[in-house]
Amino acid sequence: MTPTVPTVLVLDADPPPRLGRLTGRARIVHTDAAHLAERLPAADVLLVWDFTSHAVRGAWPGDGPRPRWVHAASAGVDHLMCPELAASDTVVTNARGVFDQPVAEYVAALVLAVAKDLPRTLEYQRERTWRHRETRRVAGTRACVVGSGPVGRATVRALKALGVTTALVGRVPRTGVHGPDDLDRLVSRADWVIAAAPLTERTYRMFDARRFGVMQPSAFFVNVGRGDLVDEEALARALARRWIAGAALDVFAAEPLPADSALWELPGLIVSPHMSGDTIGRRDELGAQFVEFYERWAAGRALPNVVDKARGYVPGH
Repeated sequence: MTPTVPTVLVLDADPPPRLGRLTGRARIVHTDAAHLAERLPAADVLLVWDFTSHAVRGAWPGDGPRPRWVHAASAGVDHLMCPELAASDTVVTNARGVFDQPVAEYVAALVLAVAKDLPRTLEYQRERTWRHRETRRVAGTRACVVGSGPVGRATVRALKALGVTTALVGRVPRTGVHGPDDLDRLVSRADWVIAAAPLTERTYRMFDARRFGVMQPSAFFVNVGRGDLVDEEALARALARRWIAGAALDVFAAEPLPADSALWELPGLIVSPHMSGDTIGRRDELGAQFVEFYERWAAGRALPNVVDKARGYVPGH
């Protein structure tokens, strides 16, 4: 009698993951959001390959048959968490470790581009305008990085390499990490404020009118965490009133950002389409990570990157 193999259900995005290494060891079933609910009960494992989809929230079967393990091919898991999943015994893991360095490089690139006025240099080149300016020295400036997980720590390392004095803020204070009580003080002194925290009830819109109000007029704000860390209307007002010098958003409350959003043309704001961690070859890396995790799971070994479903992230933040 041929032994049965576990069923891996993949919530697809284009291109789909390369899971050839699991041939003969898993039954791979692909689905779109429309058919997710009907296929979930028969799955042993759910791979949420489409990191933009919120379909899992509405499709999760509650008390019925359900996958024993859900893996998100993303760092954030807020797009798939729902009360039924949180209350279940299903293990949730994420792609922690894949995006850390790319996001840190993106933040460092933004800091350098802003300090050296590169956007205006490119604009003047298009206009064939020769206009000499003086630019800012990066070394010796201060940064406050909010979010002490792998992305935040990688960002600190990248900025320190540029000579930036950096403070890291996490959920609880510990060696090398400030707690939330220090956040306003650190933000008020920072030239660069970097949001890299997970989205939880505590961090929802933590960057609001009051927090932008305590920043220096010369401060530059960057969000590479989750869109809802920021009150976007408050940020727009802060930029319009010149409470801060500028901002860059790579994540938004609504994605894709609607074409009629005022954020596209907001003076002082750099908009990028949730791409800070998306480097060439990252899909292969994400697929290989899932295969590695699957081999551990199938062998009965402990999974890495297990999300604390009550907190909404992998402990260690």
